[in-house]
Amino acid sequence: MAMAKSETGGALSKPTPGLGGKHGLYSTNGVHELLECPVCTSLMYPPIHQCPNGHTLCSDCKVRVQNCCPTCRYELGNIRCLALEKVAESLELPCIYQSLGCHDIFPYYSKLKHEQHCRFRLYNCPYAGSECSVTGDIPTLVNHLKDDHKVDMHDGCTFNHRYVKSNPHEVENATWMLTVFNCFGRQFCLHFEAFQLGMAPVYMAFLRFMGDDTEAKKFSYSLEVGGNGRKLIWQGIPRSIRDSHRKVRDSQDGLIIQRNMALYFSGGDRQELKLRITGRIWKEE
Repeated sequence: MAMAKSETGGALSKPTPGLGGKHGLYSTNGVHELLECPVCTSLMYPPIHQCPNGHTLCSDCKVRVQNCCPTCRYELGNIRCLALEKVAESLELPCIYQSLGCHDIFPYYSKLKHEQHCRFRLYNCPYAGSECSVTGDIPTLVNHLKDDHKVDMHDGCTFNHRYVKSNPHEVENATWMLTVFNCFGRQFCLHFEAFQLGMAPVYMAFLRFMGDDTEAKKFSYSLEVGGNGRKLIWQGIPRSIRDSHRKVRDSQDGLIIQRNMALYFSGGDRQELKLRITGRIWKEE
């Protein structure tokens, strides 16, 4: 899986509005290595603790080692390394996602906040059929969905899917990802699921964009379902996979079909659910 590399080596940057990034070379004097916690190896932020012999560690690991210095075994007490905290203020470091495309540098104490919102940060796996913990960039996740979740991949900006359920009167909380569409050189995930909305059983279809929200807003999509001379049409903007599947579902941002209407679309004796969902994706000018 594609993971971000640690903060080593110099790099030129360009400014990031509102997040404190600036143009220049970041610190390469090795001082930032002193700020790595010897226990978890993560960068330390105030309060930075030290033992009577000057060995430092982060506040989380101080609890983990039960107040005993992992280097010399002395009791840590409540001594703060104010000098190291002050030195950190003078450092400038690259974003941890530098290897994924972020070339900004930040003051030490601004870096962490930036990384929480960096547009190059890793994405969570968008597969909704299970709680998958895999993270990665978009190409990594596309391969992961195809190889590990066996998701169908489809090239094109239109789709036509038929969903059949033998016993539609049982609406369990079930989730399906129908397919991933490669359209305009980007990837879109079509979801379809059955769940209880309050006391009412419903079916819902919606589209998610594999990328950031700013990019998602450049696209639109429509979904259509019908039968027996009736149809429902939904038009919207695909949601970024930065928003979890559950968040999109709970916001009801998609095509929602009540069970009675779904059975009416299915025709026949209402003993089998047969829905045909068609749609298309287009790019806004």
